[in-house]
Formats: sequence, C-alpha cells, structure tokens
Amino acid sequence: MERSNNIIPENFLWGGAVTSFQTEGAVNEGGKGPSTVDARSIPDGHSDWKVAVDFYHRYKEDIALFKEMGFNAYRTSISWSRIFPDGEGEANEEGLAFYDRVFDEMLDNGIQPVITLCHFDLPLPLAEKYNGFASREVVDLFEKYARTVFERYKDKVKYWLTFNEQNLVLLKPKYWGVTRDQDSEKLKYQVCHNAFIAHARATKALHEIIPDGQMAGMITYFTTYPLTPKPEDAIANHKAKELLNDFYFDVFANGEYPTYVTSELQRKGIMPTFEAGDEQLLKENTVDYLSISYYQSHTVQASNEEGSDAGLTRNPYLEATEWGWTIDPIGFRIALKDMYSRYRLPIFVTENGIGVREELDENNTVEDDYRIDYLKAHIEQMKLAMEEGVDIFGYLTWGATDILSSSGQMSKRYGFIFVNRDEQDLRDLKRYKKKSFDWFKQVIATNGVKL
Repeated sequence: MERSNNIIPENFLWGGAVTSFQTEGAVNEGGKGPSTVDARSIPDGHSDWKVAVDFYHRYKEDIALFKEMGFNAYRTSISWSRIFPDGEGEANEEGLAFYDRVFDEMLDNGIQPVITLCHFDLPLPLAEKYNGFASREVVDLFEKYARTVFERYKDKVKYWLTFNEQNLVLLKPKYWGVTRDQDSEKLKYQVCHNAFIAHARATKALHEIIPDGQMAGMITYFTTYPLTPKPEDAIANHKAKELLNDFYFDVFANGEYPTYVTSELQRKGIMPTFEAGDEQLLKENTVDYLSISYYQSHTVQASNEEGSDAGLTRNPYLEATEWGWTIDPIGFRIALKDMYSRYRLPIFVTENGIGVREELDENNTVEDDYRIDYLKAHIEQMKLAMEEGVDIFGYLTWGATDILSSSGQMSKRYGFIFVNRDEQDLRDLKRYKKKSFDWFKQVIATNGVKL
C-alpha cells in the first residue's frame, strides 16, 4: 500500500549543516582572533583548521552548488572570534561584513541561513582569562556578542541556535572553553548552568531585537534502550535518558530544572550557584523550537558508575560505521516521537548523516550508495513520525561539501560534494559531485516523495 505523498509540507526546509571552523579556513584573515579550536592539540595524522575547505574564499561557488541541489536552508555558525577577536572590546567590522556577504549570497539563491552562535569554539582569551563558561563574565560577553549579531543580521536570519549540542557540556566542558578543573563535577554543573543562562539571555535578546526570530534549544539526541529486559537495566536506561536528553529539553521548553536533577545535585551538595533573577530568566525565555543532531543509538546496562554516560554500551543488534557509530533509523523516529509527545514544540532536525572514508574514482565522482541508503532510511522514519503526528519543519544533513571533522579528520567524509584535499595535502580543493548529489536533488525537488 502506497503511503500518503504529501505528509511533508510545502515550506519544509531541506539542506545541509556545517560549522564555521570546519569550513571557512582563513584563520588569520579578516581580523579574526584566535579561537579555542585554533589552540587544540591535533592528533597524529590529522589536520589543523587553517584552510579547512576554504569556504571563506569559495562561498559563492559552494552556495551555487547548494542552489543546484535545491537547498532552501543551510546551517552554519558564526565564528565568535571573527566578530570579537579577543572576546571583549569592540566588534570587528571585517568579520561582520564577511557574514553579510555570505548571508546575502544565500538569500539571493533562495537559501535560508540557519545560524548557530557558538559551535564548540569561543575566543581563546575567554578560555585563558576566565576559564570559559565557568565564569559569569563570559555569559555577559556571550550576550553582548549575541545582541551584536542579532542587530546586524535581523533582516537576514530568522532561525537561530545558541549552542551546538548543549547536552555535551557535562561530558566535554572543554567545548565551553573550560581549561581548568575540568574533572570537578561541581564545576561541570556550574558551567552547565551558566550555559543555560547564556542561552536564555540570548533567547530574550532575540525576541526583543527580531520579533519573528526563532530560537532553538539544540542537543545531540542519544536514543537509548535497556540492554536486557532486566528491571535494573530498564531503570538505568531511564536515568541515562534523563541526564543525556531530557534535562536540557526540560529547561529549554519548560524553563526550569527538573526535580530528578535538583534532588540529586542537592543530595551531593553540588547545586550550581543561581544568581538573583536566574530562575525568572529561565522561566520567561523558553524556546520556539527544538533542534537535534541524530547519528546513533546506545544500549544501557545497570552500572555502579555515576554520570550521564554511565552504563552506555554498544547495541549488539546494530551495524556500525567505520567510527563505531551504530546505524539506527528507527531510533531516529523514536527520538522524534518522544520529543514531540513530551514538549509539543516544532522540531528541526539540523544534523543527520554518515561519515565514510572516500576517494574519487576514475570518473571523478564517488559512488556513495551507502550514503543514499543511510539518508533514505532516516528520511523514511522521519516521514513515519510525521504521519504519526510529529510536527517537523526541516531536515538538514551533516555536511553538504565534505568538511574537516571536529578533530581535524578530512577522511571522515559526510558531504554530497567531494572536496579534493586530504589530511595533510591541500591538493587543489576542487569540488566534485558525488552520486548522492543528484539523489538528494531529487528528494528535495519532490519534497521527500521520491526517495
């Protein structure tokens, strides 16, 4: 029996997603200051981000390819250190003007910018001077940065995200500029709280400056299952889900800390410091939509360990990518259904995809049927969720062109467009269409009917 062809609405947003630091390059151009990414230690055999895929100089070429594919949305981030090179001081006009040019080019080609304010990179001086978001000073500076870009781009950007994958703050506080006391559980929860306050302040600023602006709370969604039917595994799974996913969405959508978190933090004596007005700020500045990246699911086993990732194990029933990420399209649908039943907020899928080692063949393309199969299966499950009543208004794949990974791997390719460089050799950075390019073009042209 053929399913309904029109479950996806006509104004649905289709496209790709990247970050500034994984695409732009030009780290010493346009007045940009050093970021925390620029200071990362680079694993052996990986690349730095000095050139990345040179989007800074090639954005017109890339946007033309995105238009050809049919994109009507493209997610990237603004480099905070392009706007405020030292994190403080005056805004850098060269940096602001660069994003004016990029957003204008996107809009001229019918592509909505979807913009992340902070995607794991902040001005390096804020990490060194203040220990990143461990300090409320950095919360103030984040609000100043957010207000600056909202004012500048209020006529160009409607869809915003504050932090990428905010639920990683407890697992990887270094992404929030924390360089000292990273292992302190008390400090981690303070950083988590400060990030919530920064998010709420930015949400408040957006609604003041861009009345029709839409702000998301964004996490990387971990679908989890009990490893066995044992009740001990079931409760461990429930608690893992609470700390990995629900905590963040509860604050974003309901504007307050859930009791399953506060009871535990009070018991341990590590409740973060709430400054005057924090509770009201969170309550009054909830989000317009929810956003997720989705790549994999996990199983959970009862464990004596503590923490949001306690007891996480790999699902023995699922195949995995070369990087050990389990492939679970049904887990994607489970995530979407759970989110919508809990919060009744529109959902924007802003990352989904598969990384694979690839090289051009003799026809200067990549026959990436595995990528087509992966994305097709996930879109099919998204459509089933929509048929079951879930409100989803956009789907972006991770990558569009290939990009450097967040650890500097060029070999982990996600894009529809092959970029001719490897880890160490920049080659000519030329762009080549993979087989999936024409497939995704067809998906968009038929609004998800023809997969």
